[in-house]
Amino acid sequence: MSDIELIRIILSGETNKYAMLVEKYQPMVFRICRGFVVFKEDADDLMQDVFIKTFRALVSFNQQAAFSTWLYRITLNTCLNYKRKTERNQFFLRFNKLGIRDLKKSETLMSESIQQADQPMIDDQHATQIKQAINRLPEKQQTALVLSKYNEMPQKEIAQVMNISVGAVEQLLFRARENLRIQLAEYYKQNFQQA
Repeated sequence: MSDIELIRIILSGETNKYAMLVEKYQPMVFRICRGFVVFKEDADDLMQDVFIKTFRALVSFNQQAAFSTWLYRITLNTCLNYKRKTERNQFFLRFNKLGIRDLKKSETLMSESIQQADQPMIDDQHATQIKQAINRLPEKQQTALVLSKYNEMPQKEIAQVMNISVGAVEQLLFRARENLRIQLAEYYKQNFQQA
């Protein structure tokens, strides 16, 4: 059964069928939420919020885009709104300006760390630093990075979800990586400097 057929059934009154949509898209929504927050519990709460909002807005789904694209947008908006609310109460870390040599030393460690941020064996403090650095990125950069790294979404699909060009996605990903290198350089310098 297609998403559209399932939505018609749900809207006709069989609201218990909504669980089928939740089950189908839960892993995707969780991965996106997890990319925006440090703690798994916060990602669980965000995911629940996304599915409540989606259910309430289901009647307004106009089928101009695929349901998955529409759901991606609701998920991203929910995560970004959460981020805005939590940022109001947080203090931002200050980083010293580092030379190019320090950035290059940290580049390899940083790119490995992004790929391993959610692996169970990684040190919690290390993963927390990476998540916090990702959370400090400008919204569009963070969105593009989360969709690319956590959801392994192709740039063309990211462009559709974000309603921008593929070239703009490439630029956002490039800037996000550069910003992460700068943000994490001091952390790596302090914690991984060889004697």
